[in-house]
Amino acid sequence: MAWNVVIAGGGFAGANVVRNLERLLPKQSARLILVNDVNFMLYTPFLPEAAAGTLEPRHVVTPLREIIHRANLKLGVVSSHDPVAKSVEIRDHDGQSETVGYDHLVLAPGSISRFLPVPGLSEHAVGFKSLADAIYLRNHVIECLEVANATDDDALRDQLLGFVFVGGGYAGLEALAELQDFAADAMSDYPRARLHGMRWMLIEAAGRVMPEIDSDLADYALRELRGRGIDVRLNTTLSKVEADSAEISTGEVIPAQTVVWTAGVVPHPSLKRLSVPLDERGRVVVDSSMGVEGLPGVWALGDAAAVPSPNGGFCPPTAQHAVRQAPVVANNIAAAFGIGTSETFEYRDSASFVNLGRYKAVGKVGNLKFRGFPAWWMARTYHMSQIPSFSRKVRAVIDWTASLPFRRDLSEVGSIGRPGVLSPEKYEHGGSHRPSG
Repeated sequence: MAWNVVIAGGGFAGANVVRNLERLLPKQSARLILVNDVNFMLYTPFLPEAAAGTLEPRHVVTPLREIIHRANLKLGVVSSHDPVAKSVEIRDHDGQSETVGYDHLVLAPGSISRFLPVPGLSEHAVGFKSLADAIYLRNHVIECLEVANATDDDALRDQLLGFVFVGGGYAGLEALAELQDFAADAMSDYPRARLHGMRWMLIEAAGRVMPEIDSDLADYALRELRGRGIDVRLNTTLSKVEADSAEISTGEVIPAQTVVWTAGVVPHPSLKRLSVPLDERGRVVVDSSMGVEGLPGVWALGDAAAVPSPNGGFCPPTAQHAVRQAPVVANNIAAAFGIGTSETFEYRDSASFVNLGRYKAVGKVGNLKFRGFPAWWMARTYHMSQIPSFSRKVRAVIDWTASLPFRRDLSEVGSIGRPGVLSPEKYEHGGSHRPSG
């Protein structure tokens, strides 16, 4: 009789567990059910380049049906869990629920942006965790340049050309570097905005940026950003966000209509509805084989799990750890079928890169450190090896190649995908293509 294996989450962790199980398990031996809220896997390291227009947004996602072949993909979320009956409830986008039994359950729902109770944060700031965030930010930056170039109000121009990023980790630095690079290139088409000048600021609560990498590489990245005129404030926090400004812990009020929140991530809140042990950070407690303590047949990995690191402590919530945890979980499930032997997670960080835009990056491979253009080239090569689909690899290379001789597109396409109102009145005030209301 075929076993049921339910995988919750189709990101780096969950999708790669499915791919490895399809390779390891004989056909008809198990029914694989992948539950995810969308039908694609987002390649998150490319989000900054999608925001900056270097990569076409569709090319930073891979359709799940393109990389899985035997699993049954269900769009929705695992909303509840009964460990005694060994079943989960799957709720789809229409609110309909289905109870599914399992022999093995893999929890890999990923993470969301960490939220802090900063006044005005939820109303006036934007995150940088999804493709929608990246597309919105690109369109928003272009719209700010357009309005700043057209207005005669210097105070309004200050607000429009002020950009504040909060969080000095990988995501914050890469997003800031790429978008500032994009805006600096675009300024040649906005002469009045160029004369006024932009203000880009990075706020970091700690005494250094990117604590995940060696301090000398972080210092190089800091010098590179400051050399471009980016105002980096260390040991500083965000106190308040308004529609047209951001107040920081020094008491200074920064005119800015753009505040981007990249101050870390937390495990997906859906885990709180499941009957699994969580640590103080909301991560599923697992052992070195990524089995959930006290629940045989239940596994967790990726950003949602507190996976013990061979280096001590726990693995950071990065894509490179998730893709290496996935084969271990798949092998351990296969071992339960009598195929192979179980194993523990032994990966030690061997490579890491941070893209700084302008053909520069910092990175480390083993004990070797790289900076500048060589690191940027190696980062591109590394990411090419990790993109899960051959067609997506080719599309990314085409995008990168096309971006070399040509300038980036400045079209603001924020309304695409939002249907307009079907009435002639929508054209009576300037022919606006945006929906009303």
